[in-house]
Amino acid sequence: MTDWGFPTELEDISGQVAIAGIGEADYTKASGRTATEIALQAIDRAIADAGLTPADIDGVMHMPRMGGQVDEAAFHSHFGTAQEMWSSKRGGGMVWAGTAPYAAAAALRRGEARYIVNSFAVAWASERSQMVGGPGESHAQELYKQNLEIPFGWFPQPVYFATIARRHMHEYGTTSAQLGAIAVTCRRNAQSTPGAVMAGRPLTLEQYLASPMIADPFRKEDCCLISDGGAAYVMTTPERARDLPQPVVEVAGLGIGNSASGVHWAEQGDFTATPQVYAAPGAFAMAGMTPADVEVLTVYDPFTIVTLMQIEDIGFCKKGEGGPFVETDSLAYNTHGGLLSHAYVLGIAHVVEVVRKLRGAAEVGVYGGYTGPQASCLVMRAA
Repeated sequence: MTDWGFPTELEDISGQVAIAGIGEADYTKASGRTATEIALQAIDRAIADAGLTPADIDGVMHMPRMGGQVDEAAFHSHFGTAQEMWSSKRGGGMVWAGTAPYAAAAALRRGEARYIVNSFAVAWASERSQMVGGPGESHAQELYKQNLEIPFGWFPQPVYFATIARRHMHEYGTTSAQLGAIAVTCRRNAQSTPGAVMAGRPLTLEQYLASPMIADPFRKEDCCLISDGGAAYVMTTPERARDLPQPVVEVAGLGIGNSASGVHWAEQGDFTATPQVYAAPGAFAMAGMTPADVEVLTVYDPFTIVTLMQIEDIGFCKKGEGGPFVETDSLAYNTHGGLLSHAYVLGIAHVVEVVRKLRGAAEVGVYGGYTGPQASCLVMRAA
């Protein structure tokens, strides 16, 4: 089925934005800190990484509908600054960790800002006891879900995605061992990532298969962590970035895909796909590249099946071939451990990870963002 969603039309911003600074807060279990405190730590580190000072930052992006994010007032209050700032509510994590450069490009082009920071943080490990279904609280508050999903037991997220995984198994022959290959890969990657929540806790496929089911076909290792943590990145023009200390990483392409059924996932036309099928083609077209050019991939991975589907939908293999594909080592994905083994900070650390790799040996990297009704595809290159 090919008509269950649509891409968002975007202007070409290839080469207009560089990510010049990256920073991460400490990733922990319950820390007792607020999301604001965590985000500010990440912002402070990102500014320092860019070789700037807080007074240089004249743009701030955040996601207002998740509490505790850093807006203009919180930035000035913490850093003791007073400069005029361009501010946007189209930043944060998830899909918006990938689309923030699009809004930033317009502000940079119009001269409304020179150095823009996007940040996102959660304190969900600390707040877990106060939430309905943990992070599922945001889903429980959504009216479609309240009326059409929750009363029938399709809640919270592990149940949603276990259903999707089971359908993928039915249609394409995907196996538990193939889902386990994703969990094992992410856990292995976390072992070499300083600060990863699951560092020091390796996982073998045998251990995965021996783990009890929590929502068939999911074991706990198929499901993301609950943690405190956050990340931030500083954007500017490539020209300005060349005067800063870090290697220049440019935004090469960006795409946004949408499901016509919106938040009501149960009615999505293709139940075993993500809106990446609409986001990725535009991103690669803007970049003048194909998936074959990509050396490192990070995808929003609340559950193993979402990684597998996005690998298919972005174009690294044909639909239905994701299971055998992830059993190979042909693609470096979620090289920091992802939401499964690094930290659950909703994708913004995925962007930071790609930038880190592009400052080293890699030339092209991609972040795939996902929320269910939307997906973003951010293609980045070493300049």
